[in-house]
Amino acid sequence: MTRELINEDEAAQDIIDRLATRFPHVPAQRIVDAVSEARRHFERARVRDFVPVLVEREARARLEHPI
Repeated sequence: MTRELINEDEAAQDIIDRLATRFPHVPAQRIVDAVSEARRHFERARVRDFVPVLVEREARARLEHPI
């Protein structure tokens, strides 16, 4: 069985692109910052398979409900 490794940098860029489409009124830098902060939150996760999904969820929540 072969398995493609997730390139988390590429996945992060895809997340940024999707969030920019979903939140066109939000400045691009704020979206990048939200994704970066979410990635830092999961940087010590031992199982990496679902990190991109979790990063997208957390970044989206940060954009939907800013503090």
